Amino acid sequence: MGDLFSNLGLGFATVFQFVQWAPPLLGGMSIPIPINILLCLIGALVGTLVGVLPGIGTIATVAMLLPITFGLPPVGALIMLAGIYYGAQYGGSTTSILVNIPGEAGSVVTALDGFQMAKQGRAGPALAIAAIGSFFAGCVSTVLIAVLGAPLTKLALAFGPAEYFSLMVLGLIFAVVLAKGSVLKAIAMIVFGLLLSMVGSDIETGASRMSFNIPELADGLGFATVAMGLFGFAEIIRNLDAGGEEDRQLVQQKVTGLMPTKKDMKDSAPAILRGTVLGSILGILPGGGAVIASFAAYTLEKKLSKHPERFGRGAIEGVAAPESANNAAAQTSFIPLLTLGIPPNAVMALMVGAMTIHGIVPGPQVMQKQPELVWGMIASMWIGNLMLLVINLPMVGIWVRLLRVPYRLMFPSIVVFCSIGIYSVNNAPMDVVLAGVFGLLGYWLIKHDFEPAPLLLGMVLGPLMEENLRRALLISRGDATVFFTRPLSATLMAISAFLLILAVLPALRKKRDEVFVESES
Repeated sequence: MGDLFSNLGLGFATVFQFVQWAPPLLGGMSIPIPINILLCLIGALVGTLVGVLPGIGTIATVAMLLPITFGLPPVGALIMLAGIYYGAQYGGSTTSILVNIPGEAGSVVTALDGFQMAKQGRAGPALAIAAIGSFFAGCVSTVLIAVLGAPLTKLALAFGPAEYFSLMVLGLIFAVVLAKGSVLKAIAMIVFGLLLSMVGSDIETGASRMSFNIPELADGLGFATVAMGLFGFAEIIRNLDAGGEEDRQLVQQKVTGLMPTKKDMKDSAPAILRGTVLGSILGILPGGGAVIASFAAYTLEKKLSKHPERFGRGAIEGVAAPESANNAAAQTSFIPLLTLGIPPNAVMALMVGAMTIHGIVPGPQVMQKQPELVWGMIASMWIGNLMLLVINLPMVGIWVRLLRVPYRLMFPSIVVFCSIGIYSVNNAPMDVVLAGVFGLLGYWLIKHDFEPAPLLLGMVLGPLMEENLRRALLISRGDATVFFTRPLSATLMAISAFLLILAVLPALRKKRDEVFVESES
């Protein structure tokens, strides 16, 4: 327990670190700036904005901002990107409740009851309960990260190359099981991602692989370039192809009476608790995350309710549970990333990319060698959640006005911003061209019901899997049975095989399809 408090002390000291800023206008005079607090606030605000505006998405935004983080301190860059991720979960509820258009996929089920409450003139209490539930879940899940971080890191340090390889296989299989749509398409995306990760030079021999004598590909495909194309440009093309502006008419033009009643608090408190617990567990699982957590929490509340017919007609539990679950899941998804170096979802894969840009190798060594980075990010989550609670409710009016910004003005600005960001990483026009190519590829994948997220996970884990595969075979002198004779590695492989068999069973396939069809209806 003493170690936990000392680590948290280090984290808060990192967050409240000041740097000297000397603007030219002050004639050489410097001003102390709390840089990490400022970046946390920027991340929270940008995340809320992304959540409020339908059609952009967290993955696309984090992908777009990856090049900018190159010029930031590593701790500040990760604090800002983390703030965008959990901030978007807050913002997504605003449009779900006021406009019936979820800003984030995790807020789809919030719209079922939140919008009905708005139609009844109770948008204020709905927004307040969503914010309170999100704040509570965010704080609890951050405690879990702090408590579980050190023990899991010690466990991970006992892993050898064989165990790491098997763990990454399990992570990819989880991504297949929990991916939207066809299992075969999800597997194809992961394999494609693994192939893309092999472009460039062999990690041991230096031999060129799949670079087609193109000098720009000699060092491999840039992660930021691929992510920007697949999620940033592709999302913009998809929205433009959708046919102009969405109907974003507000049912309650002016939001008043934000304070929920005692009955609202009494009804929503158990739902917030259950949603927090469920979301915290599902967030840790590879391939899980905010979307599955919110659907599971809503389904659980409906099954436990004595009056399930209230759901879909303005039940406040239908807002409290999914909002708590998606925020808890968004934050506990950092646990496998920070302790094992395994990204459980596409946004965490982008976080791995941000760490790589700064020369940081994700995994248990980070917590030992750079504890200020990990604990600084954990401490920033408490501060970020408090910021979101304070700024979101008073700023509802501003977010409502932003909903009226036409996409025909927004999207061209985003394309220009993305192109400048991609070019600035290596000052290479080829990177912009490749981002455009992957944008078209991403759009084609979306149109043909392929989910790009498993591709990104495959690309991120590919180099790590190859390295650990080769190291394990080198230690075992080429004996491939090492993955099945070491107890922990064999257990992980057995779980992977079991999950893959389950994924192709007709009953489970039908259940998966029902969940995602419901989310789109």
